[in-house]
Amino acid sequence: MTVADGGTSEGAVSSRRGWQFVHGIQLLLGLIVGYAVVTVNLTLLINAGIPLVITTLPWVLDRLYGHQMGVGLAAWISIASVLHAVGALGPYTMFGWYDSVTHTVSATLVAGAGYAIVDAIDRSSEAVDLPGEFRFVFILVFVLAFGVLWEIAEFASAGFASLLGGEPVLAQYGTDDIVFDLIYNAVGAVLVALWATGYFDGVAGLLDRRIEEGDDTS
Repeated sequence: MTVADGGTSEGAVSSRRGWQFVHGIQLLLGLIVGYAVVTVNLTLLINAGIPLVITTLPWVLDRLYGHQMGVGLAAWISIASVLHAVGALGPYTMFGWYDSVTHTVSATLVAGAGYAIVDAIDRSSEAVDLPGEFRFVFILVFVLAFGVLWEIAEFASAGFASLLGGEPVLAQYGTDDIVFDLIYNAVGAVLVALWATGYFDGVAGLLDRRIEEGDDTS
């Protein structure tokens, strides 16, 4: 993949190391997937396999749309992915704080997706002018809505596991866990809305171009 960050020699070295970090996380996720296959652990296989697929998003966007994702965002995605996969090995149940950290990091990516969507809508039409306050509220609501859907998925997973037997794919630890999950989701949303939207400008630009191409073909 073409280096997207850093025009100077120092920047190129930093970018190369960043991509090496991403590849290292992918290797770790691959090892976890392999362990899940050997031990016939379907729950772990799903919880590590899906994050591994998610880490390939930079290459998918590059191949399909010619979009070169910055190494910072790629590393961010990889960290969120590996936190969840490693958590499925035991830290989720061993350390109460681990779930909160993972929810916060994951929520920042969901918030970034929400920002990219609303920014692409704003860019795609001269008739639309979305103020910063609206964007902030949209990002927060977007993350909380996604969080509610995630909690529903956790309950559904537990229900299917009780009916079919075996371990639930997504763990659920009661109503207190739901409240704290949503709180940390909100924290992640606020962090991105206030300080980190710039990481997602490239994704917003890609969505804007896709919207314009769709309008041209309609």
